Amino acid sequence: MGRRLASGRVLAVPAVVFVVALGAFTALGDTAQPASRGEVVAAASLAQKGQAQLQRARESADPANYARAEALLRRALDRDPKNLDATIGMGTLALARHDFREGLRYGKTARRLGRDLARPYTVLVDAQVELGNYQAARRSLQEMMDLRPNLASYARVSYFRELHGDLDGATEAMALAVSAGGQVPENVAYVQTLLGDLEATRGRSGAARRAYETALAQVAGYVPARVGLAELDGASGRLDEAIATYREIVDRLPLPGYVIALGEAELAAGRTASARETFALADVQLRLAAAQGDNIEPLQARFVADHGDPSRAVRLARQTWEAAPSVRSADAMGWALTRAGDPERGLAWARRSLKLGWQEPTVLYHAGMAARAAGERDEAISFLEAALERNPDFSPVRAPKARRALEELR
Repeated sequence: MGRRLASGRVLAVPAVVFVVALGAFTALGDTAQPASRGEVVAAASLAQKGQAQLQRARESADPANYARAEALLRRALDRDPKNLDATIGMGTLALARHDFREGLRYGKTARRLGRDLARPYTVLVDAQVELGNYQAARRSLQEMMDLRPNLASYARVSYFRELHGDLDGATEAMALAVSAGGQVPENVAYVQTLLGDLEATRGRSGAARRAYETALAQVAGYVPARVGLAELDGASGRLDEAIATYREIVDRLPLPGYVIALGEAELAAGRTASARETFALADVQLRLAAAQGDNIEPLQARFVADHGDPSRAVRLARQTWEAAPSVRSADAMGWALTRAGDPERGLAWARRSLKLGWQEPTVLYHAGMAARAAGERDEAISFLEAALERNPDFSPVRAPKARRALEELR
């Protein structure tokens, strides 16, 4: 039986972006024992190989590993449609591709196949959260915790609490995820990095830096932790150091999120020509991903709203919302509409993004700027003050804009 603590908090457990990245975190060792028939045994072997390819995809960010994983997992299910590992693997793959409805389908199937196991919930909870089914996610999370309180369950509770504005509880749960450990060093380094992200969101840069450095001590050169350190450098004004780190990372692993971070650091440093080139690269990457069938995600809509055509950003945000109606998608929709010259509707969507109590500074900044453009002075001041109170240096680009807007509003 799992733990039940602090009943006054969101979710009775010790709290994303994020959820998709956690898809591979499963309760290792918590497995069903299939019959020893030849086809079932062969399926089990294929499923294990497929799961290994998913882990390699997490570590390398090479999409070819996803294709190899899918081929192995489908062969496993062809041999044994009831193979739990293959079903969870296909659900994890769907989440990685931002196909959350397909992920939910596999998650429900996995739960039927492994009713008394925690592992199916790794897919089920992630899909429910990304689809905005928060009450269902709350129930599933509690069931997962009751079955097996471990790295995977604590990390998901952390994200759930974060979305509900309980940053202290989120940090506590992520620390428990780190303490729980796991068999895969990268998974432990990842939750350690997420702990650093939470500390950074709370404006605790020293604690965040220590968390990132601990992750790097666990996995040398671990990119998400290096990105976290670069973000801290940029936020504190050490833009040359941040840009150098981002460039090294992007040369090795040119993921759109990292490329955008580089461009914004360049922009904050006044290197506008370099920033334009970097943003152009990010836009090409995101367009290619969409052309290959990947679902649009909030990152893309927000990026285009900030650095591209706002009307296109609205179209992308609408696709994001239709595919995954979460608070993250609501934020993207609100910001796109605001940048497109419709701040009244943008503010309505911004309020929707904050309905759970989310306190992410950039989201609060979006709400504040929407309220300002819509003529809602008091609300604008409240949102912008909240963003800067949460973390005065949350972004080298946005934090200065928030301060200037507040000066004008007061």
